[in-house]
Amino acid sequence: MGAIYVLWLRELKRYARSRVQVVASLGQPLLYLIALGYGLSPVFRRGGEGNYLEFVAPGVIAMTVLFSSLFSGIQLIWDRQFGFLKETLVAPVPRLHIMIGRTCGAASTALIQGLLVAAVAVVAGFRPAAASGLPLAFAFLALIAVVFTAVGTTVGSTLRDMQGFQMVMNLLVMPIFFLSSALFPLDHLPGFLVVLTRIDPLTYGVDGLRGALIARGHFSAVLDLAVMGVLAVALTALGAWRFARIEV
Repeated sequence: MGAIYVLWLRELKRYARSRVQVVASLGQPLLYLIALGYGLSPVFRRGGEGNYLEFVAPGVIAMTVLFSSLFSGIQLIWDRQFGFLKETLVAPVPRLHIMIGRTCGAASTALIQGLLVAAVAVVAGFRPAAASGLPLAFAFLALIAVVFTAVGTTVGSTLRDMQGFQMVMNLLVMPIFFLSSALFPLDHLPGFLVVLTRIDPLTYGVDGLRGALIARGHFSAVLDLAVMGVLAVALTALGAWRFARIEV
């Protein structure tokens, strides 16, 4: 268990030293909050849907966690290319512990970035419906971080070069984000879009987060938690299986 803690702490220290990464991670979410939150609010309000800033803020927070979690896999490729991973793998600890420690560290940094964006959203004018929903919102953010960090670990364990990883991530990130209901309600969608949103794992994370923060979930919180919980276990197991077979 000591290896898990050491690797977890290493990822957090690496993130804390990267002040540029911390600042840069706020740029795109801030653009979404201002340009979309305020720009589309009049249209959204005329459609009888209320304040668009309040609607889109949970989606933007989830987007930040998604991006950070998925791209954590590139650090795995970096460590493989520069030898640190080999030094880690020859340590007398199970590879499962190494994978769990890295996953916990990457998920924690993604969660921190999500919380930073949540603070920016509050400054921009977003207000949660009730403080009682904050613990549930935190749980959904943590589940999103774990699910997509596991995806990043799986892809990073399978590929050997950064160019290939970036191509795969670009193929995954935008469809996952745009089909997740982060930017639009799930009501009154055409049939094909209903199917696509239902098979997108981020849909349930965004819906649960939105339900916890502004009491506007499309599904029940129990369903959202169940889906995200099952995905977290299944994808972490898949990531552990791929990591156990990694070759350096």
